[in-house]
Amino acid sequence: MESLLLFFEAMPAWQKLIWVVCCLIFCWLLEGYYPLFKHSYKKWGHAKVNFIFLSITLVINIAFGVVTLGVFSWIGENHIGLLNMVDLPIWAELVIAVMILDLVAQYLIHYLLHRVKWMWKFHMIHHSDTKVDVTSGTRHHPGDYILRETFALGAIIVIGAPISYYLIYRFLTVFFTYFSHANITTPKWIDNTLGLVFVTPNMHKFHHHFERPWTDTNFGNIFSLWDRMFGTYVMDDPKKIKYGLDVLDDSTDSDVMYQFKIPFDKNIKTDY
Repeated sequence: MESLLLFFEAMPAWQKLIWVVCCLIFCWLLEGYYPLFKHSYKKWGHAKVNFIFLSITLVINIAFGVVTLGVFSWIGENHIGLLNMVDLPIWAELVIAVMILDLVAQYLIHYLLHRVKWMWKFHMIHHSDTKVDVTSGTRHHPGDYILRETFALGAIIVIGAPISYYLIYRFLTVFFTYFSHANITTPKWIDNTLGLVFVTPNMHKFHHHFERPWTDTNFGNIFSLWDRMFGTYVMDDPKKIKYGLDVLDDSTDSDVMYQFKIPFDKNIKTDY
């Protein structure tokens, strides 16, 4: 276990980028063989729009990476956080760290992004995609992404986890983000078994339905436990889903400049 943690601690940035690319390619290939919906669109054209958002996210990620390293250094020097108050096996600490990070930096901030009006305006860009596929997982307004990373930093301080735990969490987050957005048909046994603990593609698709109440459900990223625990879990026939947002014109989903301006357009309704 210690050798695994050291591996993640010493991992260079290019290997982390390869993981992102591999997850994208894996889910992209699955979509080609087992599609949930037959989208009538140019897949590469759709991906191009979402990758513009991804490129900006990667730049922001570099800046937050520097801040995050400083936070981990401060935690190590001052022994801050829950894990520094207990003496547990490494595997138990890792599980606790990943679960708390998923709860705070994924479920909680995601819930707030839907409930707080000005936050929702930033998050609308992610939901405006009318053809959800694996690249939709990369579609975040810079304001949305900054809020998520800020909550992640807060969770790191609360936990007091070493950087290796955080990097393992990030690797899991990348996989589950792309897998849950992928336009793939999954057998029912996945939802009935793995779905009891983890977020599945079918589960997350309801979150991308164009109208409430389905839009305000299934906020989890790695674990479905939080939605089940806090009453935000829903499941039905995925074929009933229609993507997009009922307050936006579907034709604007590929207009990058329009999407960037949504949080600042007072004429766009939020339904709150």
